[in-house]
Amino acid sequence: PATAETKPDWLIDYYGGSMPALRHRKECYVESDVIAQYLDFFFQEPKLSPYKKKDMDSASECTDGFFPAVARYLKHTPDGDESDSELKENLEAALGKIETQLDRDGKTGDFLVGDGEQLTLLDCSLAPKLYHMSIGLEAFKDNAIDLKNQFPLVKKYMDVIFDRDSFKDGLYPKETVIWGWSNARGN
Repeated sequence: PATAETKPDWLIDYYGGSMPALRHRKECYVESDVIAQYLDFFFQEPKLSPYKKKDMDSASECTDGFFPAVARYLKHTPDGDESDSELKENLEAALGKIETQLDRDGKTGDFLVGDGEQLTLLDCSLAPKLYHMSIGLEAFKDNAIDLKNQFPLVKKYMDVIFDRDSFKDGLYPKETVIWGWSNARGN
């Protein structure tokens, strides 16, 4: 990751230094989901939106608000106060929406959309967010959410996604994720 000192001037001047950032040709995008959609549109092998738009939109509802809930909970200090408990409950509610999506009728595969048989852009978007959550829960919140028992389908989903070579090849080391959240927490 880039620090304030190593970010290029164009990123700071025109995009407020927002990360992640994709600069392709003369265009720049700074939102993770927009970057993923851009890549899926222009570089279509493999196609990561193989299902109908209706199916993709329906499945994406389960992830709405997930990462903001993760960020608010992981950044909150002091840990264990009343606000922390509320933020934890909000994150648990967001995880519950994903759990429900993974438990729907007609799903035969491991993934979020349609029958769950094909990895999609939505899975690729959610996976790093779950990775950050899992590391942050361990590093800062003493594993306050028991994924294995409270959200077994989310835990299984994480295990499947995290075991993919395509996921492993793009991972930041755990220490880097902890460093980033430590800075966000003001540690």
